[in-house]
Parts: sequence; structure tokens; C-alpha cells
Amino acid sequence: MQMKFKLTVAAAIVACGAASAQDVQVVRIGHVAPVSGAQAHYGKDNENGVRMAIEELNSQNISLGGKRVRFEIQAEDDAADPKQGTAAAQKLCDAKVAGVVGHLNSGTTIPASKVYNDCGIPHVTGAATNPNLTKPGYKTTYRIIANDNALGAGLALYAADALKLKRIAIIDDRTAYGQGVADVFKKTAQSKGIQIVDEQFTTDKATDFMAILTAIKAKNPDGIFYGGMDPQAGPMLRQMEQLGLSNVKYFGGDGICTSEIAKLAAGAKTLTNVVCAEGGASLAKMPGGEAWKKKYDAKFPGQFQVYSPYTYDATFVLVDAMKRANSADPKVYMPKLIETSFKGVTANIAFEPNGELKNPAMTLYVYKDGKKTPLN
Repeated sequence: MQMKFKLTVAAAIVACGAASAQDVQVVRIGHVAPVSGAQAHYGKDNENGVRMAIEELNSQNISLGGKRVRFEIQAEDDAADPKQGTAAAQKLCDAKVAGVVGHLNSGTTIPASKVYNDCGIPHVTGAATNPNLTKPGYKTTYRIIANDNALGAGLALYAADALKLKRIAIIDDRTAYGQGVADVFKKTAQSKGIQIVDEQFTTDKATDFMAILTAIKAKNPDGIFYGGMDPQAGPMLRQMEQLGLSNVKYFGGDGICTSEIAKLAAGAKTLTNVVCAEGGASLAKMPGGEAWKKKYDAKFPGQFQVYSPYTYDATFVLVDAMKRANSADPKVYMPKLIETSFKGVTANIAFEPNGELKNPAMTLYVYKDGKKTPLN
């Protein structure tokens, strides 16, 4: 009799465990960025932001539609390649993730945005800045960072008004991001009377810039704008020093505005000539920036770059819409995204009708003693 009672109790415990396991709904959030190749330091930082958000969300015991939810990340690598980006997007669609944070690069995010639109999954980028991203008017596309119109223009205005520069050469890496931010800089600089003395092009894989820098040197510029990312900007700064372009200011958008550029410049004195722009406030001026950064550094020491606070917030923005809709089904919660009013780490997040961030901030940075420092 006693044995039978024990078996009954054991069976009840197993049944209860099975029931509670069934009551937990797994909600997967996709993330895409380059986690291989020269831009892997950005991609890993972005992914860390999502992982940190998911861990915190899971500690909140969130329920949707009467079922407790456990969030999981489905992380994909697009290697900063547009074809791989669309393939990763399709993989997330096929996996029926509830939403996506990403991608990093405009060149991957723009083609991927059509894939997400076609399969009806919302995505929020905290890194891709080309204004063309939101032009198709997809209801699935959101951005929580300033776009290149703000970054390129802000840098050009600073070059003209604060530094009084007259002659600037432009280089871009021919990607959607590099070309886009360079075009905005060029138009704004010209409107302020700055002469664009040369335009040169490279790629996002190049490491040797001596030929184009030699051509630029002959035009005697007082500034160079580079539209591209830090794996090219670092070596470019070293080669500028070798060619005697040590007094030429060097401008760039958020793609070069990293802590990594100081390592990639490898001690070049030209690092002190860098002025770069980043969408959003500096960490010190973000609503929860400094406290958040301490938590990040404890969890991922030495990995912080630029965008992880934004991918962290993007994850919370998706889940906030799910909570307001009481559903993780994209068809149900997507209409709630446009109504977002969320107090994030980076800003108070609300969207324009086209999915752009309302009232985006922008910060200019310089490098002092090798450290990225906001300009007051």
C-alpha cells in the first residue's frame, strides 16, 4: 500500500512538472549582425545587448495570453554581406521568430527589411543609419537611432562653423552606409561654402589607401571625410601619418566612432584629429547609460563598442509591444509598435509614422589620450 502511495505521489509530481512545462511559452527573438570577419567586434557587441535584455526579461516572469513566457535569442551571422543578410532574414522568417533586432549595416538591413516585410515579422535596428531604410514605408521596419541625415549634416556643420575648414576631401567605401553618410556630408558642407577638393572610393575590405591618400595630399585639404567603418579607418589614419597628413582633420560617422579605432590606428598621432558622430546621446547623458554600462562591463568585459545599448533597448521595445498586445504573435502585436512610448536606456523611445525615431539625439566625439570622448 505504501509503495502504491509513493508511486501515485511521484506520478503526480511528474504530471505537475509536465503541465507547468507546457504552460511556458518559448518566444524567440532573432538577432543578425556580423559576428565573423573584420566587423565582428561590432556584431558581438550588438548580440551582447540582446542577450543581456533577454536575461533581464526572463527574470521578470512575463506572461502573455495567460502563459508564462521564456524568451530565447536566435542569433545569425550576416558577415556584413547583403546576400548573407537576406539569407539570415529568410532563415528567421522560416523559424517563425516573434521579432528581430538587427541588422548592423545599412547594406544588409535594407535588403533584409523587404524579407521581414514579406513574412510579416517586425524588426528594429539600433545601428543601420541609411535614410533609405524607411523610405519603402514597411510597417515592419523601425529604427531607434539617428539616421545619416543627422550624422553627416552634424559633422559638416561642425567642420564649417566650429573648425572653419575650407577644403575637404571625401572617401567612401561604396557601401549603402558609407556612400549615404558621405553624400549627406558633402551636400551640407557645400551648402556652408566648403570646397570638396577630391572624391575617392575604396571598399569595405581594403587595407591599403596610400594611392588615394597621395592623390588627396596633392589637393592640399584641411580635412578628410571617410564614409565607412573602423577596420578601414584605423589603417587609413596610420597611412595619413606616414604621408605627412598629420594636421588634417579626419571626419566620420558612427561606423568609425568606436573604441576599437584607437587599437586599429596603432598609436598614430592622427587619431587626435578624428571627429566622429554617433546617433544618440553619450552614455553619460543617456537616461540610464552609466548604470547600464557597469552591468554590461561586468558581464562582457572589454567588448563594448557602440550599439549594444540600442540593441538592448530594441529588444525591450519589441517585448513592450507584445505586453501591450498580450501576445507574441507578430500579427497581433505589430500595430502596437507604432504606438510605442518606452523609457529606454538610450532615450525615451517613440516613433514617427515611418518607423523613424522621434527627436533623435546626436553626439560628436573626439579622441583624447586614445579614449573616445564626447565634445561638449
